Amino acid sequence: MNREDIIKLPKLDLHCHLDGSLSKVFLENTLGRNFTMEELSISMDCNSLVEYLEKFDVPLEAMNSRDNIKAATIDVMKSAADEGVRYIEIRFAPLLSVSGNVNTRDVIESVIEGLKLGSQTFNIHGNAICCAMTHHDIKDSMSMFKIAREYYGSGVAGLDLAGDEANHPIGEFKELFGFAKELGMNFTIHAGEAGPKSNIEGAIEYGAKRIGHGIAMRNDERLLKLAKDKSIGIEMCPISNYQTKAVGREDLYPYSDYIKKGILATINTDNRLVSNTSITKEILFLQDKSMINDEEIVKGIKNAIEVSFASDEIKEMLWKEC
Repeated sequence: MNREDIIKLPKLDLHCHLDGSLSKVFLENTLGRNFTMEELSISMDCNSLVEYLEKFDVPLEAMNSRDNIKAATIDVMKSAADEGVRYIEIRFAPLLSVSGNVNTRDVIESVIEGLKLGSQTFNIHGNAICCAMTHHDIKDSMSMFKIAREYYGSGVAGLDLAGDEANHPIGEFKELFGFAKELGMNFTIHAGEAGPKSNIEGAIEYGAKRIGHGIAMRNDERLLKLAKDKSIGIEMCPISNYQTKAVGREDLYPYSDYIKKGILATINTDNRLVSNTSITKEILFLQDKSMINDEEIVKGIKNAIEVSFASDEIKEMLWKEC
């Protein structure tokens, strides 16, 4: 399957951070200054997730008003649609954009407005996932979840936990995701990217329907079987996983192995700008390393439809296109 064939596929992106996926043009127009790609994106020489996360300062600077947050969402929808993505779940941390002029509700509503306009304009469907951050106070995150619940099924499709996983083990968030279950909301959790496999096991125990990255379980047959038996979606992001050193430079990426084991693995971008990527680039990256075949490309798309937080109506549409 060549690049043109991959672009034509009806792709999904289930793990895409809003702030890390803004285009260079959007940031320059919004902030009124020029940037080099070196300033905005990370290379394969990145040493860690902590270093990777430093690239988010500039995008967050641009997400400082309702209009800018709405426009940012539309910008990401356009980038995804341009490469043939038909459904995207854009995740963002509302509390990171709260200021004197913008509250949590404003941030969530602005993203939803951007999703609606982006969908109408670019022939792509989308939902939002609201992220708690590991460094935020649990009570503040619970308050954010409660507001997000008001928009559940009307633009917000789920919840997430992101941030410095290595220094914040999953046990710190038992109360938070107990609350998420009480709210009756779908949620995914970043786990096993920079942290141990115990974070993945804890996330599954708390009721996560999907795991962000899930790299740390690659050699644990018991945990792999648990993920398979519980039909847990694994949101894999190859390029960023190599950049953050979740996967060593010379290591084999585990996507193909997960697929062979019957795990619902999917291919995603993580951060389109910070990793300078797209779904197409992610697939070509694995293809160039002989770590994926055509069947596994299509299987990942089908897995993404199955584990997405999309409505039944949108899933039915995607199945027909697949």
